[in-house]
Amino acid sequence: PSNQILFYPYLSNKPYIRKILSSWEEIGEVDEDYAPIHTYQVCRVMEQNQNNWLHTNWILTEGAQRVYIELKFTLRDCNSLPGGVGTCKETFNMYYYETDEDRAMKESRYIKVDTIAADESFTELDLGDRVMKLNTEVRDLGPLSRKGFYLAFQDLGACIALVSVRVFYKRCPFLVKSLAEFPDTIPGSEASQLVEVVGHCINNSMPLYEPPRMHCSADGEWLVPIGKCVCKPGFEEMSGYCQVCKVGFYRSQLESSACSKCPPHSVARQTGATSCSCEDEYHKIDSDPPNMACTRPPSAPRNAISNVNETSVFLEWSIPMETGGRKDVRYNILCSRVLPDGRGLEECGPNVRFLPRRVGLSNTSVMVADLQSHTNYSFLLEAVNGVSEMAKDYTKQYVTLNVTTNQAAPSPVSVVRKGYTGKSSIGLSWAEPDRPNGIILEYEIKYFEKEQDSSYTIIKSKETEMVVEGLKASSVYIFQVRARTSAGYGAFSRRFEFQTSPYCEYTGTIQSTMAARCGFVCLRPDPEEEKMHFHNGHIKFPGVRTYIDPLTYEDPNQAVHEFAQEIDVSFISIERIIGAGEFGEVCCGPLRLPGKREIQVAIKTLKAGYTEQQRRDFLWEASIMGQFNHPNIIRLEGVVTKSKPVMIITEYMENGSLDTFLKKNDGQFTVIQLVGMLRGIASGMRYLSDMGYVHRDLAARNILVNSNLVCKVSDFGLSRVLEDDAEAAYTTRGGKIPIRWTAPEAIAYRKFTSASDVWSYGIVMWEVMSYGERPYWEMSNQDVIKAVEENYRLPGPMDCPEALYHLMMDCWQRERTNRPKFDEIVCLLDKLIRNPSSLKKLVNSSHSARTKSVGEWLDSIKMGRYTELFVEGGYSSLEMVTQMTSEDLRRVGVNLAGHQKKIITSIQEMRVHMNNTNSPINI
Repeated sequence: PSNQILFYPYLSNKPYIRKILSSWEEIGEVDEDYAPIHTYQVCRVMEQNQNNWLHTNWILTEGAQRVYIELKFTLRDCNSLPGGVGTCKETFNMYYYETDEDRAMKESRYIKVDTIAADESFTELDLGDRVMKLNTEVRDLGPLSRKGFYLAFQDLGACIALVSVRVFYKRCPFLVKSLAEFPDTIPGSEASQLVEVVGHCINNSMPLYEPPRMHCSADGEWLVPIGKCVCKPGFEEMSGYCQVCKVGFYRSQLESSACSKCPPHSVARQTGATSCSCEDEYHKIDSDPPNMACTRPPSAPRNAISNVNETSVFLEWSIPMETGGRKDVRYNILCSRVLPDGRGLEECGPNVRFLPRRVGLSNTSVMVADLQSHTNYSFLLEAVNGVSEMAKDYTKQYVTLNVTTNQAAPSPVSVVRKGYTGKSSIGLSWAEPDRPNGIILEYEIKYFEKEQDSSYTIIKSKETEMVVEGLKASSVYIFQVRARTSAGYGAFSRRFEFQTSPYCEYTGTIQSTMAARCGFVCLRPDPEEEKMHFHNGHIKFPGVRTYIDPLTYEDPNQAVHEFAQEIDVSFISIERIIGAGEFGEVCCGPLRLPGKREIQVAIKTLKAGYTEQQRRDFLWEASIMGQFNHPNIIRLEGVVTKSKPVMIITEYMENGSLDTFLKKNDGQFTVIQLVGMLRGIASGMRYLSDMGYVHRDLAARNILVNSNLVCKVSDFGLSRVLEDDAEAAYTTRGGKIPIRWTAPEAIAYRKFTSASDVWSYGIVMWEVMSYGERPYWEMSNQDVIKAVEENYRLPGPMDCPEALYHLMMDCWQRERTNRPKFDEIVCLLDKLIRNPSSLKKLVNSSHSARTKSVGEWLDSIKMGRYTELFVEGGYSSLEMVTQMTSEDLRRVGVNLAGHQKKIITSIQEMRVHMNNTNSPINI
């Protein structure tokens, strides 16, 4: 169909070929099938100087620039002719002449096309057997530029029969492709030329991006399609035609070929719809894709919890049960302070900080900092999404959390001013911190000569002014001030640089009681303003009251009465026994002190029949606890020594010991909550370290947890004071050392320091992040000692953030001077809490869930015991698991509420991950 025939002489009786010389004879024959054929023959091989011509009539090109000539002929083998034939040839020539009109021309004007030779010639035997050896040759002419042309055949002495002359050109036929029409197209004149043809879109279609194009080759083939047509919006392609979309279906995007069913909560009421309208109470925003379901506002956040840390509150919640069908759920926080005496609420001021921000939160947690201490707050957690503002009569969905902040250290002093300046003294004054968070008990002034910060001095003052003496003349000094409340010291102020001078001056900024020495009365510092000297980071405490070891008292009873309040037994009611201690039972009940509200307390009792030494040992811990006052140290309420049984009364910690609490709630807390617990423990240990006190038995079993998840250091039975020498070694009174928690130098040389407590803190971190697993598992104590000595360290717990494991490894440095200080640990944990994204990189992240089995996933969240139940229930793939509900869990046999919550939380995380990315699910 791609060949257009221009000339075929034997299709009719029309005389297509003209004889110029009579040598060519027109002869009728039959082929091997006895079908009649007509030939032109010439065979004048017996004569000399032959020149016999045969040419066609005028052939119209019909616009073709290149034509093809197909010749079919037979030719006699010259060797088969009788001898003496000198002019016999086995070739003939083909010529053409191009012209715009039908007029015969002389042979001399013709142009030679080619000399035609036979592939096969026949002999006399072939004639006898009536075998026709037919040759076929094809030649092309071009480029042609005239309306028509002639063909001519010259015989110079051959015995030849011209059976067929077929003249044709090639064309690319009419084509319909991809909803576009391409017309008949004649190729170009060159064999390598492609003719570009622009198609026409048909039947309610339109170009996609650009008009469709095809290229016609010299061989009459369509090549190199570019672009295409697609059905217009509201139509779909079916069987090569564009059909209108039915009711309930739509098509808006040109990329999709088929009409789509309206997404959930939308409808198309007419044919040919390009979009669907949302049902009542459902909405879309402009940026929503057409195939997205219509949505509505979310429900309230769920499972909201708070974690109070001094004057900061960490709020965390779960995604709403109903997200409205959208992924762009965001959260807003409204903070209000509860006014005293039921006077209502007052919105939190601009000084309160929200990390990362207050509105538009994409994650489900926020840190609220710089609150007031000992204050009640109310937080409204609101969930919104992209269509919340579009919904008519939308009622905000929120959940309320009421919290009470703890006591906290004061904020830094913001400004330190210089007043009087002398040769060897400088007068300073400063304002009270912006947030004192309690009654300021005293101030510390730290100073050192510039560039000499390795050796500095600290002096104390109960006022907001001070004359610093004993300085070098004409020298620059750096000063920093910090305040202390009952909660401890705040951070130092920024550095202020002041210089002494060779003479005295007075600026008038210091009160008259601190007038300059030059012409004024200059007073000595208050005798109560004590000094602490530091050199190369080691503390010296001349005259400063720190922790006092009760064993230094000649009469241990004196230490008890000095540091612990005596409580009348009538104020205490024992309600139930909650455990057993070394000396007797541990109970709980209410404490009703006159003029104070009733509180729940824990009561340690000394069992009957005790010796005086047992009584002293029992009360020794109270003598220690009574010296501490910090929100992360167990608080001593008092002792009962004047009646029996002898009792130690402490605050009641509802959740008991940390190790047991974690085991009961395996996997129930977020990483931020766990870091909050660790931060509280580190804060308490920082306080003890600042007091010059070594705990010696820091472990999760000796940390107590209250109802607000605040962790407090307890159990001071193995503790000792840190003496003046920072390298002081300690010898136990025969007590056993907790090998798994104890630093190597403390095991080997009885060297207990704050640095050995830091080692123990690293083990506590490992316990917390592994939910109460036993350090070093079932290894014997001797194996533990040997392994640690050979530089073995506990591996990172499952799904432990890399940043926390690095901190553990720092705590386990062999050289104790390389271990971090507790104040450095607190600062690092604060940074991690303020930047939760830093906790996302895990030490041993689970593999892609698409390469995991259901059993492996359950193992990774420590729920592997349910693997068989899941498989028996038909949940054999994680894709199926992501569709499970709480009811499904109960149906397969997960009946414990805590386990249900843990599994559902993991399933929700998988769902969120699949909604946010097309990458494989990560557990």
